[in-house]
Amino acid sequence: MSDPAARQARRQFIKSAVAATIAAPIAATLMSAFARAADAPHVDEADPTAASLGYKHDSTQVDAAKFPQHKPDQICSGCRYFQGQAGEWGPCAIFTGKAVSAKGWCSAYAAK
Repeated sequence: MSDPAARQARRQFIKSAVAATIAAPIAATLMSAFARAADAPHVDEADPTAASLGYKHDSTQVDAAKFPQHKPDQICSGCRYFQGQAGEWGPCAIFTGKAVSAKGWCSAYAAK
């Protein structure tokens, strides 16, 4: 007969091995998703969706007459739809698959 402590240790090892086997592909998928987000193409200001929302790479270039709701302190990095880290560019939920400038703005802006 085996020692009960050895059985318990063996069970714990098997549980840990199974958990690691399951977690590894999930972690790899998440890491590649973050890498793809960083490499995403930048939104073109002339893109039909971007143009309709008044997107500008630089918030100071927004047409105040056309978008009177724009405030100087509103920038993409402070928007709830901006999914990137503080930096120059990051993914945006509005422009799926594309990156926006952290200093940009569009009329879909919603404070975090």
